[in-house]
Amino acid sequence: MEKVVLFCRVSSTNDRQNYDRQISDLKQLAQSKNYEIIGVFAEKISGAKKNTDRPELMKMVEFVNYNHIDKILVTELSRLGRDPLQILQTIEILNQHKISLYIQNYSIETLTVDKEINPMSQFLITILAEIARMERKTIENRLSSGYKNYRAKGGCVGRKTGFRKGQSIMSEQYAEEIKMLKKGYNYQHISQITNTNKNTLTKLKKIFV
Repeated sequence: MEKVVLFCRVSSTNDRQNYDRQISDLKQLAQSKNYEIIGVFAEKISGAKKNTDRPELMKMVEFVNYNHIDKILVTELSRLGRDPLQILQTIEILNQHKISLYIQNYSIETLTVDKEINPMSQFLITILAEIARMERKTIENRLSSGYKNYRAKGGCVGRKTGFRKGQSIMSEQYAEEIKMLKKGYNYQHISQITNTNKNTLTKLKKIFV
């Protein structure tokens, strides 16, 4: 029976998020494949941070290196991180110790049954991580440009005092914010780009996500 560790992550900016669903999904996966769960590691932190700034990730890497673990299970690649370089660095460490990373939503893993590097999986992971990075950068640039033009024309970002928007109006004005929320970006990241306050983002997530 192969020994596995579950790794879960949620954003640090949303108090309502928890690991329950990720852990439940991964436990079902392990049971279906007859894996033995040796440990569960979960963190509440931005996936864009450097690996060295993520204590729980570092604890997990150290644990699997010294406890003869066969695989690490994650629900999706973004749970491991959101920065392509940091993701690939983590996977390289795991490869060196013959530990496979299993990504549930794509049903792919980084090593073969013989503990050799799976070239196709490595290739796909590199592409997926880079596409996600490019997508975030494109959104950031588009939002930054749009808000600068809006302000240059005298526009004011945010809600006027005493004015209560309907959902249709909100969905139009905050279209980009809603897209970013649906993609899992944290409040701080969205707020820095759009200047939309966290209370508004919380309301948008509650209504539209």
